[in-house]
Amino acid sequence: MELAGRARALDDARSRDLAVEIVPLPRVDSLEQAAEALGVTPRDVVKTLVVKRSDDTFVLVLVPGDRQIAWPKLRSLLGANRLQLPDAEVALAATGYARGTITPLGARGDWPVVGDASLAGRTVCLGAGERGWMARVEADDLVRAYAATVADVTG
Repeated sequence: MELAGRARALDDARSRDLAVEIVPLPRVDSLEQAAEALGVTPRDVVKTLVVKRSDDTFVLVLVPGDRQIAWPKLRSLLGANRLQLPDAEVALAATGYARGTITPLGARGDWPVVGDASLAGRTVCLGAGERGWMARVEADDLVRAYAATVADVTG
């Protein structure tokens, strides 16, 4: 039987010897409110974006909360002419997590991970697989645990 939400995320982190703190997040209406509730800056709230390639495979892209994907940079990095953000149902099917909770921690599919270079050396908070919870982790350790590609992919 598959673990649900944050238990699956925590189990995966443990299996990768990745130190993660699961912290509660009260209901918020924006990334800025989430950052305030967590006591961090918006750039330290990391969005895990599911990006679909034209061959129907996916990449998880870790983007600081105050930035957006720079599509030309990401296409160049991945050697892809076409990338897109899939709808919520496709993202759920690809990762096992609903939008707003998506994280590489325990995601189905074992998809490759790309981390924006600006995350280096930071403690960040990202989805924990379940609403009302976030995972606090050292970005460099997260990158190592998932053998993530680190590159400038935001603007």
